[in-house]
Amino acid sequence: MTALPDLAPLWLTLRLAALVTALLLLVGTPLAWWLARSRARLVPLIEALTALPLVLPPTVLGFYLLLAFNPQAPLGAAWASLTGQTLTFSFAGLVIASLLYSLPFTVQPLQAAFSALGPGPMETAASLGARPLDAFLTVALPLSLRGYLTAAVLTFAHTLGEFGVVLMVGGNIPGETRLISIAIYEQVERADYRAAHVLSALLVALSFAVLLALYAVNRHTGRKA
Repeated sequence: MTALPDLAPLWLTLRLAALVTALLLLVGTPLAWWLARSRARLVPLIEALTALPLVLPPTVLGFYLLLAFNPQAPLGAAWASLTGQTLTFSFAGLVIASLLYSLPFTVQPLQAAFSALGPGPMETAASLGARPLDAFLTVALPLSLRGYLTAAVLTFAHTLGEFGVVLMVGGNIPGETRLISIAIYEQVERADYRAAHVLSALLVALSFAVLLALYAVNRHTGRKA
């Protein structure tokens, strides 16, 4: 009986997706809030830059990140001097690349949720003496939970399936940068279709379960509203 394929890439992918989702929810919240409420002329420019990963081929983004992460480039050199390691072909490099590549999947749902609030709830909270941060945490955040759920699930699911960007930046180092999508590609190259099928089926099932949970919760909360 043929042994099951190594599942280490799956656990590494789940770790990456969870970390990227958590970081993007933190970073994406102020950005989405500003985009939803600001009338600055720069808003369309920032929106376009934020959405750019949606239309760029992953290899293009991966190529420019590879150049930026190079130890001879300013960013790569600064990281190497601080940590003693390179961003290229490292898990840290995968995290940064994934943050950029999955950014629109976090920012756009949050921006839509904040825009749907309108100015009323925050103005009411301000009239009652709430500071801006308090008003956000006690009013805007609870009213935007569906947006946060959508952003978290889409970001997590999108990071699970990354291939082009992470391959360009991280390569295929077992235990460090070998994600499940790269492992599937490697198994196909080896003509080990059984192992590729097992890994692919796991990824399909996991992605479907995440999306199913999102739609089920959104439908339930929509009925309650």
